[in-house]
Amino acid sequence: MKLSPRPFVCRRCRLQPSKTRFFYASARLSNWAPSSSEPIPTRPTIAPRPNIDIKHIRQNPFLHEQNCLDRNYKLQSTYPDRINELHQQWQEHQKEGRHLRERNNLLRKQIANSATTQGDEDPAALDIRSMSREQLLEEAKLLKEKLSTIEQSEDRLTAEIDHLALQIPNLTSEQTPRGDEAQVLSYINDHPEPRPAESDRVWRSHVHIGSELGLLDFAGAATSSGWGWYYLLDEGAQLEQALINFALNVVTKHGWRQVTPPSIVYGHIAAACGFQPRDQNGETQIYSLAQSAADRDRGKPELVLAGTAEIPLAGMKADTVIDESELPLKRVGVSRCYRAEAGARGVDTKGLYRVHEFNKVEMFAWSEPNLSSATEIFDEMVDIQTDILQTLGLHCRILEMPSTDLGASAIRKNDIEAFFPSRRQKNDGWGEVTSASVCTDYQTRRLATRFKSNGKMLYPWTVNGTALAVPRVLAAVLENGWDENEMRVKLPECLWESMGKEYIGLKHQLKKLY
Repeated sequence: MKLSPRPFVCRRCRLQPSKTRFFYASARLSNWAPSSSEPIPTRPTIAPRPNIDIKHIRQNPFLHEQNCLDRNYKLQSTYPDRINELHQQWQEHQKEGRHLRERNNLLRKQIANSATTQGDEDPAALDIRSMSREQLLEEAKLLKEKLSTIEQSEDRLTAEIDHLALQIPNLTSEQTPRGDEAQVLSYINDHPEPRPAESDRVWRSHVHIGSELGLLDFAGAATSSGWGWYYLLDEGAQLEQALINFALNVVTKHGWRQVTPPSIVYGHIAAACGFQPRDQNGETQIYSLAQSAADRDRGKPELVLAGTAEIPLAGMKADTVIDESELPLKRVGVSRCYRAEAGARGVDTKGLYRVHEFNKVEMFAWSEPNLSSATEIFDEMVDIQTDILQTLGLHCRILEMPSTDLGASAIRKNDIEAFFPSRRQKNDGWGEVTSASVCTDYQTRRLATRFKSNGKMLYPWTVNGTALAVPRVLAAVLENGWDENEMRVKLPECLWESMGKEYIGLKHQLKKLY
């Protein structure tokens, strides 16, 4: 991917943003449009200063417009043309401002009775020399007011340019299929039910299995927290910890350093990572913490619950210069994740498949700013994901995801889907359990994460990938390991030691089974 070596930077970049109640949070950022009557949302003064390659957008408006359409960012597809319109207005203001400043300089010289002015035969200078001192002072006052108005207009234009550019998604990799059809790359393990119509095996949903074995409590969670939350009980809770420890062991053996990240981050950090809903009606997938009026008035940044450890891991190096010798920098973190998860209730969202809060093991890396280095880490992530799921005995397929499935930050994404017997009526039983994405410098430019090489400040690229999303993998283990005759779940061998058993069965069967 070609990146402009000299990004366009306007004069207003030296200005301090004012403290207003409109903050750089994902929901407000995405809801604002050029036709909006609200003020342009501004970032808090403590936020990293983004450096977007606006020049590339201005010089390639059709490329970015088509890219937005390919990714189903219809509103944002209008932004490149709008940016060019605003830039043209900004240039006109610059030209007008230069003319006024030139005349203002002549007025000042004449007021000071400069000798150089007396010898100037320029028509404008001759006109000024014929003016009285009172006239000179009056015109100088008017020019100052005009210049102030022009500068305010310039600041407004460049602020809108910046704000629109921040909402334009990353460009798309050549490997990414355009449209909405994913490409199947390969499979993991044998399919447990290649011909479901001829199978005499009894399959159950993890919801029924978990309820039967006393592992899951959705009713209690609905009372305490609402739909989309759950309790894990006894071996269910134990299985969650076993899965986390297993995933961490696999990833750390590959040299990834472990991190325990926070679950609450600033809204501007989440937005800089690309977590922006496509819906323009206020819909968001991120929970925001309520702010008092006093905190808003003081300009205190908004806090949100992290939807994935990717956000706080990326934020670790925000406004930081990384030592070049540290690249690639690879981290793995376990965190609680919070998703508002827009969408209707139904079979697709039943049970543990789509929940509001869950544990996840996440890989995140900073690489040299080139496709070769980023792809090497990306492939390593997919290999780690494959190793984990293969060892768990799950049948999966690896997909090259289409352009309409990419988030704002990714140029390329691979998903791995596992087979869920309970989802056979939905997508032939396939359900996403991991993903991995290459994000180039989309996040680091917005987070001001840099490194110095040969005396130049550069932006590293970022790569992220799920090592293990606990609820979905836990559900897949329950469903694929279920034995209807014995009324028990056979656990993957890699979990036997941490679980202290090979099976999870009914409590009254424990003495008979073990």
